[in-house]
Amino acid sequence: MPVTASELIARSNRLGSDPKNTNFAGGNTSAKGTATDPVTGESIDLMWVKGSGGDLGTLGTDGLATLRLDRLRALVNVYPGVDREDEMVPAFDYCRHGIGGATPSIDTAMHGLVDAAHIDHLHPDSGIAIAASADGEALTRAIFGDRVAWVPWRRPGFELGLDIAAIKEANPQTIGCILGGHGITAWGDTSDECEARSLEIIDTAAEYITQHGKADPFGPELAGYGPLPVAERRAKAAALAPVIRGLASHDRPMVGHFTDADVVLDFLSHEAHARLAALGTSCPDHFLRTKVRPMVLGLPADAFVEDCIARLKELHEAYRDDYQAYYDAHATAESPAIRGADPAIVLVPGVGMFSFGANKQTARVAAEFYINAINVMRGAESLSTYSPISDAEKFRIEYWALEEAKLQRMPRPKSHATRVAFVTGAASGIGKAIATRLAAEGACVVIADLDLEKAQAAAAELGSTDVAIGVAANVSDPAAVRAAMDEAVLAFGGVDLIVNNAGLSLSKPLLETTEADWDLQHAVMAKGSFLVSQAAARVMIAQEMGGDVVYIASKNSVFAGPNNIAYSATKADQAHQVRLLAVELGEFGIKVNGINPDGVVRGSGIFAGGWGANRAKTYGIEEDKLGEFYAQRTILKREVLPEHVANAVAVITGPDMTHTTGLHLPVDAGVAAAFLR
Repeated sequence: MPVTASELIARSNRLGSDPKNTNFAGGNTSAKGTATDPVTGESIDLMWVKGSGGDLGTLGTDGLATLRLDRLRALVNVYPGVDREDEMVPAFDYCRHGIGGATPSIDTAMHGLVDAAHIDHLHPDSGIAIAASADGEALTRAIFGDRVAWVPWRRPGFELGLDIAAIKEANPQTIGCILGGHGITAWGDTSDECEARSLEIIDTAAEYITQHGKADPFGPELAGYGPLPVAERRAKAAALAPVIRGLASHDRPMVGHFTDADVVLDFLSHEAHARLAALGTSCPDHFLRTKVRPMVLGLPADAFVEDCIARLKELHEAYRDDYQAYYDAHATAESPAIRGADPAIVLVPGVGMFSFGANKQTARVAAEFYINAINVMRGAESLSTYSPISDAEKFRIEYWALEEAKLQRMPRPKSHATRVAFVTGAASGIGKAIATRLAAEGACVVIADLDLEKAQAAAAELGSTDVAIGVAANVSDPAAVRAAMDEAVLAFGGVDLIVNNAGLSLSKPLLETTEADWDLQHAVMAKGSFLVSQAAARVMIAQEMGGDVVYIASKNSVFAGPNNIAYSATKADQAHQVRLLAVELGEFGIKVNGINPDGVVRGSGIFAGGWGANRAKTYGIEEDKLGEFYAQRTILKREVLPEHVANAVAVITGPDMTHTTGLHLPVDAGVAAAFLR
């Protein structure tokens, strides 16, 4: 890779890793240099630029688009004008050099047409605060003099590239510009100079806001709208989250994220929050992630949960009507169909912010973007008046044909995408295999286990906290179950799929089984499954999105084996809970099914904990031969592994089994004595 491109990657990573400089996946950078054409052997001028959809902080060589500069600049000669500037984007493909690389983005023209070796286009809060101020142009002069130019709002594209190129040519003393309603662009002869100038614009704007801004940009505090105490607000958030997620999923299922960051709570505690929230965000990157504006619960922090829920449902209807009106007012015959009228951001005074997306990362990033928007509003209101671009311009971005094409290129969702799974006893054995399979199918997974450290380690194996979290859960303790369910709800917005897997077994004959043995096994499996199902049902009913409850029962629930009275009796209890709850929860669209495994020896926590040795003794064989023994007594002569149970859970909760409830699915390689009658 040429040195120029290497410098670009390093600069991009430094800039993108600091949130003061730009938001996630926001902005783009470029560098121009020379390379040898492998066909002609001649030296050619190239431009390396961050491609569409990449993130500066993690940018690698595969995220760069490489274009021939002569061909890119020759597009000026065939440019048909601003009314047809979208036609230039596919033309960028004819300027590409070599094979592979990222797809050129809409901002490619800005980087190619501006006469500078290195260019950064970024979305810093401080820069957008100036860009989104009513007095943005005057503020730019006051802060930077003639060192930074002002560029009036124009939608990203070829024309904006021409605008900036002309301004730079006419003002050779400039180091960059403020793009009205958008962000900043800086340039330099070297990579280091360009980076230094970007940071100069960002830091100078931030310092000016600090030194000259109002002390109370959001106005006076509102009585009763301040933050609730931590424990109280998180309990209220957990109570509201499933309801809000259900509302935000009216058009399509969403995953949620909750934050009670100080910046959010402070914003909501001041008088101006309702006015500013109604104006919506400004930077295109912001409102593409957060929708045009949030839904705000205009009630005091101490309002009863029941009153909040009733008001949220009223607000949701009004929000959908308003969004439909926004679409109808600006859509044309060529506009893509409406993509859904539910809010992506819901603000609750005293509690925090709920954000939503097609996956956890998208939901979390939406929250980060709205925090960026709050910071922008604060800066703009400190110096002037917050003045975002018009709804008409926002619509042109949101329903841009190019944006629609990008969405259409997204891969097809996996079978369990948007679903939140809560699996008990999931730090090892069958539970871990189930969690692993569900995560592979696109679900967000909560690994609940008695051992928190092991639960967190198992979750980390599946990926980041956008994929899985580990929580402590003593399933026999109602308070512990509620706390674990609250953690799940606050992490992902709600719960859709429960797997009652936690269990243990003591292999003893009747006369050796103590009352404590009996109580322990029933507390963990019978009572534990009941408590987890009850807590989950409350969440699922509040969401109004249906759901799945799965019991990992056992072949022993229907087969009378020797020396396991307590275990088999509690498994029969679980099996009948499946039937009872299937009938009771069906009206809410919640399916309840059971899986009946047999003889899962390898990877099993139960067998490793002594059960295997006892069962081997019962059957008069060596413990290491137990799996083989179980396999030989089956019809198929196959050993059952944790992964086989996980496969059954994935199928029974997947999109092809929407009409099956109350079923017990054997995963035992065929045990005739356990056939269901």
